[in-house]
Amino acid sequence: MKKVSVISILTMVMVLGFAALALAGGADQATVAAGGHIAFLMGMSVIGTGVGVGIAASGCGVGMGLCSKGCMEGSARNPELAGKLTVTMFIGLALIEALTIYALVVALIALYANPLIPKLAHIFGVSLG
Repeated sequence: MKKVSVISILTMVMVLGFAALALAGGADQATVAAGGHIAFLMGMSVIGTGVGVGIAASGCGVGMGLCSKGCMEGSARNPELAGKLTVTMFIGLALIEALTIYALVVALIALYANPLIPKLAHIFGVSLG
């Protein structure tokens, strides 16, 4: 199973890398003058946020599953502690979910308040109009 996930991640990186090279290779002087690099940066921001939030959500989902599994096993072994284990599990689940929310906030900042776009516009002499 581990080999399949490594191959999947490497395939995704290769596909995204080749897409970036293909988009960058098609930029001529007219495209650059029209703000093509800024459009490329915004496109890569969209792809990056989707991939980043997807990875964060899948990692947190695995963590939540393991947390719930541990609580269920503990409750089955010692039913008297089921209430305390459940409260502790919910606190842990809230903290794990906070990590996904942080990833979402960073992704939204990259999409809607990207700090690189004004700097690139200044470098390439493009007005954001």
